[in-house]
Amino acid sequence: MLLDKGANVNAQGGEYGNALQAASARGDEQVVKMLLDKGANVNAQGGRYGNALQAASARGDEQVVKMLLDKGAVVNAQGGYYGNALQAASYRGHEAVVKILLDKGADINAQASEGGQEAVVKVLVAWDAKSS
Repeated sequence: MLLDKGANVNAQGGEYGNALQAASARGDEQVVKMLLDKGANVNAQGGRYGNALQAASARGDEQVVKMLLDKGAVVNAQGGYYGNALQAASYRGHEAVVKILLDKGADINAQASEGGQEAVVKVLVAWDAKSS
């Protein structure tokens, strides 16, 4: 309703930096879709997670991650608490999201195994061996 009344879809500020990052952090797929349809900047930087992709990756939300990537989210964008989306997903142990990000070209050399999640470390080692 606020967007229909002229609210700025890309307004910056607050803990999450912008509405798209907040919706991504909460896994609200319908709100993420609506914001993207209204022209939200998928690569806007700022806030706790640095960007919406990192927020969705930290949550482990496969659908939101895919939606953001399909809309042009930069898979290796840096910033925020975890540094990038692959580090966020790895640290939290979200194996499926790690695989999605790797398939989209995430940099495996970004110290992604820092969190020590065993299943994720195995995925990263297998991916690295396959890529070599």
